[in-house]
Amino acid sequence: MFMNQKEFVEKIRTEWRKLWRERLDDKVRAEGIARNDYDELFIDKGTIIHATRDFKALNFKEILEEHEILNAERYITPDPHVGGWTKFVKTNITSQKLQRKRLDQLPFEEKTRKQQLKKKGRGWLHL
Repeated sequence: MFMNQKEFVEKIRTEWRKLWRERLDDKVRAEGIARNDYDELFIDKGTIIHATRDFKALNFKEILEEHEILNAERYITPDPHVGGWTKFVKTNITSQKLQRKRLDQLPFEEKTRKQQLKKKGRGWLHL
């Protein structure tokens, strides 16, 4: 049953991509309109799928829940603001490697020596 469910989700996902790739962009009204019927996504031809004002955006997770797919969250990637593998790598792993690499590249003398102050410590102000 798990493989059938996974294959079904992939089928829905390909139709989802096709919907966004083949949409008709109305630049006057700033809307995206579906060109075809997408039965698996419950979208008819001419349905507004993207707009700039007063519009409830389509959600892939809600479509999966309408098909009664168990654990729909595991088939979609998390929002980048919430987190995910990419955000974890950027915040925890990549930043640590860069800091270590920078410290290792500098000779010992340059790590401890401070730069000379400009204008005898007064900064750029001219009094």
